[in-house]
Amino acid sequence: MQHRTLGRTELSCSVVGLGTWALAAQIYGDVPEADAHRTVHAALDAGINVFDTAPLYGDGERNGIAEERLGAALGHRRNDVLVFSKFGRYSTDGAAPNFHAARARESVEGSLKRLGRDTLDVVFFHSPFGPTDIHDDVWKELDRLKAEGKIRFVGHSISKFADTEPMARGWAEERRIDVVQVVYSLMNREAAALIHDLAAQGVGIVAREVLANGFLSGAINADTVFPPGSLNARYDRAEVADRAAYADALARVLVRDDVPNLPAASFRWVLDDPAVALALSGAKTPAELADAVAAAHAQPYTAAEHDEAVRMHTRDFDAA
Repeated sequence: MQHRTLGRTELSCSVVGLGTWALAAQIYGDVPEADAHRTVHAALDAGINVFDTAPLYGDGERNGIAEERLGAALGHRRNDVLVFSKFGRYSTDGAAPNFHAARARESVEGSLKRLGRDTLDVVFFHSPFGPTDIHDDVWKELDRLKAEGKIRFVGHSISKFADTEPMARGWAEERRIDVVQVVYSLMNREAAALIHDLAAQGVGIVAREVLANGFLSGAINADTVFPPGSLNARYDRAEVADRAAYADALARVLVRDDVPNLPAASFRWVLDDPAVALALSGAKTPAELADAVAAAHAQPYTAAEHDEAVRMHTRDFDAA
């Protein structure tokens, strides 16, 4: 597995990481704990050394189910890898924003306990929707947590891009954050300028939603009906058909011998961007993870292939 350096953190990261939202939050359907463990083990076996999680990845009764599952699955290897978590949103209070000092400490210490670790390599602000979500006291508390060795670096997991891009740029300029996690895919490229600008400043870039919440998985077509309450159930039939048609067109251009399917193509395209340190897979199974791993070993796309993918992209589809 190829590694890249995560900006000025100098952390050496596998170019594919495993995100654990789907392993606990049931947003894409139930994942039995044994299957979650098998997926984590498959990631380790593939050479993946970055695992991304959050207290929000739980249910209404318990925060951090994904963290518990990840810690248990990593077992004695939990200190041999890099673990990123987040703070500020929690499953037990409906994901309401809590970006203040006391909750930051409680969150980090709870994450460490669930993971069975002493340190989080990166802790991200979990999708603040604007500056008014942030209490001023949080920054000194994060500094104290750093001094105590409980966190190494601070990041911003960006949501509602149009509203929060200026906040990300300001925090990067002030060197308050070392890493950003941002939606970036063949279906949504709105963050491209931010990615390149922040990377030039030494901020590490983590790409997420590379498969556009499943629309680049190859498993969705115009007739797909999503279960009520699932993430993609909010789209009407015309939107589903539009997304599926675009995904099919991309596959015809980007799938080739060493990039065997659309998911692999989606990861290869993101990894071709030198500003991106790593791309997160939200795989629920080892088979799903294999597509991202295949992309990591494939040859970069040619200039002509990239030009065609650019020509085809006429609009950004909304992110989750």
